[in-house]
Amino acid sequence: MKFLNLALAFAGLATVGSAHALTITYNDFSNLSGFQQNGTTATIADPTTDDLGRDVLRLTNGLGQSGSAFLTNPINLANQASFSTFFSFRISNPQGSADGDGQGADGIVFVVQTVSNSAGGGGGGIGYQGIQNSVGIEFDTWDNGSGSNDPNGNHIGIDLGGGFNGPTAIVGTRMNNGADWFAWIDYNGNTKDIEVRLSQTNARPTSATLTRNADLVDVLGQTNAFIGFTSGTGAAGGLHDIVSWQFEDDFRPIDPSNPVPEPGVLALVGIGALGLMASRRRRAA
Repeated sequence: MKFLNLALAFAGLATVGSAHALTITYNDFSNLSGFQQNGTTATIADPTTDDLGRDVLRLTNGLGQSGSAFLTNPINLANQASFSTFFSFRISNPQGSADGDGQGADGIVFVVQTVSNSAGGGGGGIGYQGIQNSVGIEFDTWDNGSGSNDPNGNHIGIDLGGGFNGPTAIVGTRMNNGADWFAWIDYNGNTKDIEVRLSQTNARPTSATLTRNADLVDVLGQTNAFIGFTSGTGAAGGLHDIVSWQFEDDFRPIDPSNPVPEPGVLALVGIGALGLMASRRRRAA
């Protein structure tokens, strides 16, 4: 007699390969039961439909707010902490105070961290500041000055340990212009390079927009990590939405405009958090 028990609780689409590689995909956010939502994010309607009729993960929707959403269960980054992720976001309805490039603040941060799935900050900290043992990729739409390592009010940065301490790259077009933006983040555990790409289309750019070399095994201190997004607003604000998201727990750069199927893969599909329990019994003849 042989029993096979399979229990999964992942969001969207989970793909398990022969080397136990995992893909998590949200094509929309019609069900957020796989997330721990915190601060303002927890008070916003679930699901939230944007003005284009899409179910999105809305992190903030006004002034003086902070919010975050992390997958409820940690991800195991045992393969040298390598990962690849791709997501689309939209920052719209800029309001309140203005800096050099107009109204709206403060941006979105993609975070990998080991502290807690309920971490979150606020204001100019964009919900990331103070989260130790972390890497944060900021998409910053407000100029908080040199004290926050901000070159202007529209830039991206690669930060470690909850501080705004890394390299930055100025983005020519305002990220809070109400359009969809597409971001790719890849960490190669062999080279220790973090690469960030940003585009207004879903075609993966050949060259990275920004890079930083860091040993994430040392930064995180462990291989189990929470992944998700944070945002914050102050006297300026807006709607900060994640539109779609794909995450790979290995270095496998994603190009949604040219998908390559992986051989020998078992795909498990659902909407929101998927709970599947299967039992198979085989009797000897």
